[in-house]
Amino acid sequence: MRSTTVLPGTPSLPPPAGDVPLHRLEVAGPGAVPFAAGSFEAVGPLSRWDRPHRHTFYEIVHVSSGSGTHVVDLARWPVRPPHLAVIVPGQVHHWEGGEGPEGTVVLFTDDFLVDHPRDREVLRELGERCWFALDAVHDRSIRQLMAELVAEHRERAPGHESVLRSLLHVLVVRASRLPHRTADGRDQRAEGRQAAVADEFARLIARPEAAGWSVRECAGRLGVTPHYLTQAVRAATGRPPGRLLIEARAYQAQRLLAHTELSVRQVAARTGFADPAYFSRFFRRETGSSPGDFRKHHSRPHQSLEAPPAPA
Repeated sequence: MRSTTVLPGTPSLPPPAGDVPLHRLEVAGPGAVPFAAGSFEAVGPLSRWDRPHRHTFYEIVHVSSGSGTHVVDLARWPVRPPHLAVIVPGQVHHWEGGEGPEGTVVLFTDDFLVDHPRDREVLRELGERCWFALDAVHDRSIRQLMAELVAEHRERAPGHESVLRSLLHVLVVRASRLPHRTADGRDQRAEGRQAAVADEFARLIARPEAAGWSVRECAGRLGVTPHYLTQAVRAATGRPPGRLLIEARAYQAQRLLAHTELSVRQVAARTGFADPAYFSRFFRRETGSSPGDFRKHHSRPHQSLEAPPAPA
């Protein structure tokens, strides 16, 4: 992928007006492997950045100590080590308060997965689950793998790129086996074709361009009938896909209001509403507050490096 890596010292590209900063991966030189690993200190101050930002690369973080909160999109994860976090390209995240975190960070671009293309899909699934508490056995296994990745990256012995790719593949597979439960204790993993379709539907409606799509349009993109999609989503979630589409649309609006300086009119347009007044009624119905009140209580003064455009 182009423009996902830069040489050290390359100035950051200014984000589009009202959007959050986009970080690219620094590599040692032209042709260098698009991979980095090390402690938070070794990776640099941006690894603990307290300002919402996005990446062009994947980030896997093993948190061994510290406190505070890790915010990924609108989800807030308290830092209670040991944890493993997986952030995929495009997700908005930052660290808040507390001490630390301390641990190991692994960064790599999509290009680095050339030997194991199936890992892209696994990483997307891990990014949706995002945050994993580790018991003693899993913590020891993850800690050892991260240490090996750091050592290979630091020493750069002959064949280190192949070893790094192999170790990363093992890390991704091991992470996919980690148990994960929702806040009410339900196992988030499911089996069967219906569950797979429901998972694909969840990924589809999380995309920004899905705002305003209908159940029929989503079914067509997934290669199933609207009836089958409704059955699959109800079996997996107990809820109709139309309701989930509405919630995804509201969530995208919340994300834009909280993390950008786009005007309410611009947020309405990006979420598929031609009429800002109708968008405001929709948003109040779904969230219980107006777009302006939501922004007032959820945004921070440093959300964007860009000032909103001056009125014409």
